[in-house]
This record gives sequence, structure tokens and C-alpha cells, in this order.
Amino acid sequence: MKSRVLSGIQPTGSPHIGNYLGALKNWAKIQYDYDSIYCIVDLHAITVYQEPKELRAKIEELAAMLLAIGIDPRHSALVVQSSVPEHAELAWMLTCVTPVGWLERMTQYKAKSTAQETIGDGLLQYPVLMAADILLYQAAIVPVGDDQTQHLELARDIAQRFNSLYGETFVMPATRLPTVGARIMGLDDPEKKMSKSTAGAGHAVSLLDPADAIRKKIMRSTTDSNPAVDFETAGAGVRNLLSIFQAFTEWPDDRIREHFSGMRYGDLKKQVAEAVVASLEPIQQKYKEITAEPGYVAAVLEEGARRVSPLAKDTVEKVKQAMGLFTAPASLRT
Repeated sequence: MKSRVLSGIQPTGSPHIGNYLGALKNWAKIQYDYDSIYCIVDLHAITVYQEPKELRAKIEELAAMLLAIGIDPRHSALVVQSSVPEHAELAWMLTCVTPVGWLERMTQYKAKSTAQETIGDGLLQYPVLMAADILLYQAAIVPVGDDQTQHLELARDIAQRFNSLYGETFVMPATRLPTVGARIMGLDDPEKKMSKSTAGAGHAVSLLDPADAIRKKIMRSTTDSNPAVDFETAGAGVRNLLSIFQAFTEWPDDRIREHFSGMRYGDLKKQVAEAVVASLEPIQQKYKEITAEPGYVAAVLEEGARRVSPLAKDTVEKVKQAMGLFTAPASLRT
């Protein structure tokens, strides 16, 4: 049997080239090597207020984009988190075995809580829900970025604690895959990772940006005070542009160095922009075709939930039995 892979993305903001090169491109690439489940984690999104109509639209838009970048619904299950109620049910049971101190020391919680006047409990419990997402499907491998590594380690700690208290129930997820995506930084601030939540028209290239907008953003991107590319002294902005070009073209290091050494930044930016435009054009065309077919995306998401539901229900039943909770007779389960 193939190992099970699970990964998720929030339906907030607009998916950008950092999401694509850092994760989504790899999702499409590895899906046939594993039993793959890809989740649109809308329950995570509501740890901060989301306008309901916009959130619903973003869920379907993101699903269409995942299909456009190559997620194959004939092979991979594409599912919306809230359409499988066992995510939330398991999260509560795991909350009851998770020490508050573990959650309070999470780096993202500390960073986000200091930036808000009032803090919803969902922000504190976010990592437990993430653990439930992973453990619900007994995922062996969870490809995550550097910013989620601590949350994945916590999921392992929670699984280990539960197994210790109630007996072997959960698979211990691995912390990484051997293949990893590129880490793409903001065009306006190359010291910070490109983010969907960061405001600013010049920060990120959206996967749906028209060609002219892509060129304008990249031509305005931050570089450094050197006149041309010097691999020994290049600043973060120049290195970021080279990383974007390499991630899209898959050129080897020696070809990148030979081609770009001594190139003036204006020419570098033009070549990066054209590489991005050329790579996104077929994705954008596929997205238009998918969204032009009424009901298609909704049907894919419904099928994804149907496929993973038996696995989710089985895990929750095992957890209930382990904890001594009431379990309905098989004849009453749906």
C-alpha cells in the first residue's frame, strides 16, 4: 500500500507564486506516488473574522485553482475541511489531552496574539485542529513549510500522548518529504516570506494576475545597490528573483550562474517576468475552463468528501472506543 500524504491550504487571500512554488507545484508532482488527500482548511481560516460570502467564494476559487495546477480528482481526494465533521469532533477529543502550556508556547500564537487586542480561543486551539486534520486520516507524511514545522511537531506530541494514555491509535506522521519546494520571499521585502495575508500591491504575484501586472510587479521588485548580478555579493532581492526563475524553469545551478553572472538588473527582471508569465499562462487557461463549467468544482469537492468520509469516521470511532465514549451501533451510523 502507498503511504498516505495530507496537506492543506487556507481559502484566504489570493494564491500566489510563493504558494505554488513552495507547495502546490509539489502537491501535483507527488500525488501519484502516494495516497493523497489535499484539504481546503476553511475551519482554520475563521480563527479571524471572514466575511461569509467572500469565504464561500474563496473556497470554490481555491478548489478550481488546485485543479488548474494539476491536482487530479481521479486520483487525489480534494476536500473542504468543514464538509467532514469529524475534523472538528476529533479536534475536541484531542484538545482534552493537550496541555495548555504546549499551545501557549507556539511561535505563531505568540506572534499573532500580541498583534490583536482581543484573542479568540480558536487562535490558541489552531494547532490542535491541525493535529486533528493530520491524525484523522492517519497520514504518514505531511509536507509543510518551515513556518508550520512547529505545528507538525506538536501533532506528533499529541499523537504520542494519546497513544500513551489510551493505547496505540494514531500513526506518527513524518515531518517532511525528501522533495521540498522553493522558499519565495516578498517582492517588496525579500527578507520576509511571500504571504497571502500581507497587504501591498507589489508584494506578491497572484496566480491569476494578468501578464502586464506580473511584469509590472517584478520590474518594481527590490534588488540591491549593485549594478549587475554578482553571485558572491548578491542581496536578498536578487537571490529571490533568481530563485523564482530557477523554480519555474528548473534550470540547474551551473546554468543559472553562467547565464545570469554580470547581467544588469533590468534584464534579469525582464527574464524572470517572462518565465513567470509563460509558466502561469497554461494554469490560468485551465482555471478559466474549469470555472466555465457550472457545478464541476462543487461536484469534485462533494466526491472528495465522500471518499474520505469512511476513513474519518473509522478513526473517530476508534478514538471514542479508546477513550470510553459512547459509540453508536453500526446499523445507526451513516
